[in-house]
Amino acid sequence: MTVTEVDRVTFTLNGEQVSVRGDHPHLLAALREELGVTSAKDGCSPSGQCGCCTVMVDGKVQVSCTMPVAKAQGKAVLTLEGLDPDERRRYAEAFAAHGALQCGFCTPGIVMRAKAQVDRKGADLTREDMQRHLGAHLCRCTGYVKILDAILAVANGKEEVPAVPTGVGSRGARYEAVSLALGDRGYVDDLRVPGMLHAALRLTDHTRADVVRIDTERARRAPGVVAVLTAADIPGDLRVGIIHRDWPVMIPEGGRTSYAGDVLAVVVAETRQAARDAAPLVDVEYEVLDPVVDPVAAIDAAQIAVWGSDSNVLSRSAYVRGDVDAALASSAHVVHEVFDTQRVEHAFLEPESTLAVPGEDGVLHVYSGGQGIWDDRDQIASVLGVDRSRVTAELVSNGGAFGGKEDLSNQAHAALAAWLLGRPVKCTLSRQESFRMHAKRHPLHLEYWVGCDGDGHLTAVRARLLGDSGAYASVGMKVLERAAGHASGPYRVPAIDVEAVAVRTNNPVCGAFRGFGANQSQFAMEGMVDRLAERVGITGWEMRKRNVVHPGDVWGPGQLMDDGCAGAERCLDALADRYEAARAAGKAVGLGLALKNSGLGNGYTEVSRAVVRFEEDGVVEVRHGWTEMGQGIHTVALQVAVEELGVDPARVRVVVDTTRELGDGQTTGSRGTLMGAGAVREACRAARAADCRPGVDHVGEYQVDWTQELGTSDNPTIHAAFGYAAQMVVVDPATCQVERVVAAHDVGRAINPMLCEGQIEGAVHMGLGYALSEDFPADERGFPVKTNLRSLGVLRPKDVPPIDVILIEVPQPRAPYGVKGVGEIGLVPTAPAVAAALHAADGKWRTTLPMRAGLAPSADTD
Repeated sequence: MTVTEVDRVTFTLNGEQVSVRGDHPHLLAALREELGVTSAKDGCSPSGQCGCCTVMVDGKVQVSCTMPVAKAQGKAVLTLEGLDPDERRRYAEAFAAHGALQCGFCTPGIVMRAKAQVDRKGADLTREDMQRHLGAHLCRCTGYVKILDAILAVANGKEEVPAVPTGVGSRGARYEAVSLALGDRGYVDDLRVPGMLHAALRLTDHTRADVVRIDTERARRAPGVVAVLTAADIPGDLRVGIIHRDWPVMIPEGGRTSYAGDVLAVVVAETRQAARDAAPLVDVEYEVLDPVVDPVAAIDAAQIAVWGSDSNVLSRSAYVRGDVDAALASSAHVVHEVFDTQRVEHAFLEPESTLAVPGEDGVLHVYSGGQGIWDDRDQIASVLGVDRSRVTAELVSNGGAFGGKEDLSNQAHAALAAWLLGRPVKCTLSRQESFRMHAKRHPLHLEYWVGCDGDGHLTAVRARLLGDSGAYASVGMKVLERAAGHASGPYRVPAIDVEAVAVRTNNPVCGAFRGFGANQSQFAMEGMVDRLAERVGITGWEMRKRNVVHPGDVWGPGQLMDDGCAGAERCLDALADRYEAARAAGKAVGLGLALKNSGLGNGYTEVSRAVVRFEEDGVVEVRHGWTEMGQGIHTVALQVAVEELGVDPARVRVVVDTTRELGDGQTTGSRGTLMGAGAVREACRAARAADCRPGVDHVGEYQVDWTQELGTSDNPTIHAAFGYAAQMVVVDPATCQVERVVAAHDVGRAINPMLCEGQIEGAVHMGLGYALSEDFPADERGFPVKTNLRSLGVLRPKDVPPIDVILIEVPQPRAPYGVKGVGEIGLVPTAPAVAAALHAADGKWRTTLPMRAGLAPSADTD
């Protein structure tokens, strides 16, 4: 339909008059899709619950995805692009200098909110005021600590000059920090290419149903639609998967749906709105079946939950060491308890987006925000039925992931459409589609029996773990394997018997999420340690001190611990004085002590490669195989290059794409820093050996090949490295509100201490939400109950207590620079520490997450 002049809306954008179509669903769409403004990000439109799209309208902050475009008529709209250049510089440099951004997706919206408050109050702006006004914003990465530091620096007129990180161990701003703060460094959905089409997905109406017929005719006839694709159009493999290839890209006629995120068709149109409007017009005839949603009943159910599977049991992980029955029988104290943890949505701020561009050379170039672009490339090639040389995947650093972007999402759909139509195609999920499609954190049912002697020394652990893995495999079997391996926490236990079962259901798929099973099992184990401490009559700190693992001890599945494990006790000792002082002050205090592996381990040979290349223009190009998603791997690569080569950091350019074979699976398990630093270090040393010859790929490789699979020997080295952490939670005993968290983390070697602190602060924020408020239940049909960000229970800035970070450095043997990683361990001790503090306040033991206590009453803000 032709849009007439009457249908247009005219307003001033950043000082210039503009006119846009009046059929945009909201102001944000007009800004992004017609005017090319990309600083305002779309994290949740049209719900207005993340704050990423915040702009100013007539001098007042406005969440632009909730404003009808017609209401902009005659108004003055200001985006981050339109700020005075000096003002832009001050905000960007303050955020960079304070480490106030990680993935950066939320930052431009926060800067606009901050500007409104700084303009209004200046140096009178308080931290508490800003916390309240940031209630309209979510940041999943930082924990808000450094964001508030940066805003107050601007409010007080401080000129901040971001320190340039130099070698290993130096503090400094992250790679691309300034451009991220200003919204200038694009994400996939910010990319625009000539002739680009847009794809939208038609999802299933039932979690378990036979698909009788898919009728695309109505959708094909819809305005602006170019094509509608179904499984019948896939020229190659129907199924993809990181480990098991059991996840259909689309469900065909004659196939069966298995969860709420199954795709039935892809609608491709000239505009995003046209594609979205047409997707529901794909008509589907089903034969509806009863879904399998109870994981306990699923084990023995006659119905098979997942199409193409022959069992509802995805995996079993088990090991036994010593005589547990005898050890428990002879223990002075034995505690038996059942725990339940919840399903959790990642809530990364950037919804999944993919752009696929056919090249004149017959190669399809795919811009992906996935956590493993070599896996993306290989799976896309299999779906297209072509050699992987016909597909190149390029990483566009994403807006948060936390494990939720490991599995192939809409990459295959965008790639298929672009390949078949010969035109660029972008596919960006809505927040609701994202909720339905990507894998979540596993809900676990955990039953524990733990004993100790009269002095509090642990004697035995028996644990039975059951995880609802949802429909498709993803990495569910590995999550339960990791939960089993970490089931005894960082303690010496003479006898142990553990079994963990992953079950397939028609509930949301569960897979990787920060902590990866270790947080569920250690929530239970730490709770048992606290219960035994009370039986023995000693403090939680003393109980842990008597049992913490030491170098040379046999741990968990039988691993002989190396010198790196001394970090566990160092973390515990770092909290001793604060722990006693808080108790003496009458506070309710809880501790959590934890470990979390770095790397995959369990017998997998991990190989990471990197390339250093000296260009003729003086640029030092560093290529590695890991996804930048806010954790700072690009900065690690830069700092290692500076350390090894002595080059100016400004000369370093970091690139990740599949034009070289550098990747080794997913950026997961805190392996990016461990493996990436090792590979870049070796590439730099290869370059030095060749006198840094320009125009040549200097290749380095780092390998971990000394782990063994769980249960294969008496003393398997199941992991090459672990991070360790102790956290202390202080609660007001009168209100049960969390007042402070102190986090002591052994990172082995802090490549960049400021980035390490930010990772820990963000992880504590996530851990508090996991402990107290976050949940992602499914209904009796297997569909998610919660459909918007606000319903998830993610903590807003005013709910986050002060977080004190203590960095411990106990080097990891055989690791580059002694690093251990920090991304995953950060939230593992938080929930048990909260549970212990709440018990100290009111005498009640907690067994179920979330605990729904310890928070101040919620209040909406502007």
